Amino acid sequence: MSNPRIFIDGHAGTTGLRIRQWLADRDDLETWTLPESERKSEAARKKAIAEADLTILCLPDDAAREAARWADEAGARVIDASSAHRVDREWVYGLPEMQPAQRDAIRNARFVTNPGCYATAFVLLVRPLVDAGLLARDAALTIHGLSGYSGGGKALIERWESTGSERIGLPYEAPYALERVHKHVPEMQHHAGLREAPQFIPAVGPFACGMRVEVPIHRRQLASGVSGRDAWKTLSDHYRDEPFVGVAPFVDLEPIGDFTLDPRTMNGTNRIELHVIPNAAGHLFLVGLLDNLGKGASGGAIQSLNLMLGLPETTGLPG
Repeated sequence: MSNPRIFIDGHAGTTGLRIRQWLADRDDLETWTLPESERKSEAARKKAIAEADLTILCLPDDAAREAARWADEAGARVIDASSAHRVDREWVYGLPEMQPAQRDAIRNARFVTNPGCYATAFVLLVRPLVDAGLLARDAALTIHGLSGYSGGGKALIERWESTGSERIGLPYEAPYALERVHKHVPEMQHHAGLREAPQFIPAVGPFACGMRVEVPIHRRQLASGVSGRDAWKTLSDHYRDEPFVGVAPFVDLEPIGDFTLDPRTMNGTNRIELHVIPNAAGHLFLVGLLDNLGKGASGGAIQSLNLMLGLPETTGLPG
């Protein structure tokens, strides 16, 4: 029996490049990309999608919607790494750790939508607390996200790394998209089970890869009597057997180290590390650390790929 054939549509972008890198040494798959002369050919792409056992779309949203229509017509299976389908009820959200039934839903799906990098951390931090009743569904939350500049693709990488831009040497982060609703907000609200859309404040830092997602929670947003240890235990129990989600040991009202929340901690892996930090006034500070191109993008897609093909979920994934 031949190995499953995986077509990467949009293999030249940052997400596609990392997927190719992490699949390169696998002998249980046949990874397929189009030559440069055919990379933008509609006919060649349609044919490849129809003939592949599974296609990963690493495309802008509009192009991903078009390719998804071709896949539907061909009866093909797809993982979409764009934000085009993340709240579409016809697509399965590719975050296996979100809830108990999610893995089976991914295994059996024709269409899987890969979570956004910021949303991956937010949903994993918040959803178990909402489901357990520790955090109200109508809680009005604020999110601060800090990402390496590779999260913005080739254009942002060139902007930050270009000679004379002076961005790499910045001693501070640079907020962005403050004037609009960020495209990750709908999936954050929907998949965390919230009635209110959170306020999201994203920023870029002077480093290529890495991500820190922060969710400060005022005590009034929590159910009566909920402590930091309660929140930590809920997350710890929920992710106890997860290979790619770790919950840092609980530290009760003690100062944290200067390097504890380094956004680059998980770089090069498909792991995410979650922190629950209590405050003496009863507030909570939730933090997720991940590689924006690992668990936040390419690694998450490969995790779903493994499930959809009936392979061990951890196959070929560092971390």
